[in-house]
Amino acid sequence: MDISWLGHSCFRIKGSQTTVITDPYSPNLGYSLGKPTAHIVTVSHQHPGHSYVQGIGGEPKLVTGPGEYEIGGVLIIGIDAFHDKEGGSQRGKNTIFLIEIDQVSVCHLGDLGHVLTTQQVEDIGNVDVLLLPVGGTSTINAPMAAEVVRQLEPKVVVPMHYKTPALNRELEPVERFLKEIGVKEVNPQPKFSCTKSNLPASTQVFLLDY
Repeated sequence: MDISWLGHSCFRIKGSQTTVITDPYSPNLGYSLGKPTAHIVTVSHQHPGHSYVQGIGGEPKLVTGPGEYEIGGVLIIGIDAFHDKEGGSQRGKNTIFLIEIDQVSVCHLGDLGHVLTTQQVEDIGNVDVLLLPVGGTSTINAPMAAEVVRQLEPKVVVPMHYKTPALNRELEPVERFLKEIGVKEVNPQPKFSCTKSNLPASTQVFLLDY
């Protein structure tokens, strides 16, 4: 399984038979999405920076909310969450997606706005790869993101939704999260590849190039 970061909260997760794209964004965000193809597109919430489905080619199946979905040998579980700390009263709802692909469990937190409840931690269960917003402003900030890592204890953490030279929104840089979690130096990679058998034994942070 390969994971490529397309910018912001958008990833291409490529399994042996099925490709999933998460949270595609509109062109006015600053990143260039191109026109990638996928079998499945997940949308955590209906905001142009996360739901630009028309930017994806290949007639993908759309997954947009809580529930259980099985498409092309990939199991996807959507879990209810909120976009803010006030139970959704400021920014509405957000869906966390647990994506089981090639026996690897990938958790995409979308625009999570709060640390997880005990029930959410239980519902999410075992996470191999955590796709984690860290940039604050409209999602959890660096200290909260570090707390979510402690809650879920994933094998791999891939930060997302933070300030980059391409992005024209104000978010915090990824360095704040790295400092918070005690990681000194991480060199960005073009993609992250793994199988169930070669996942790290303890939590490691991987930065990806967009």
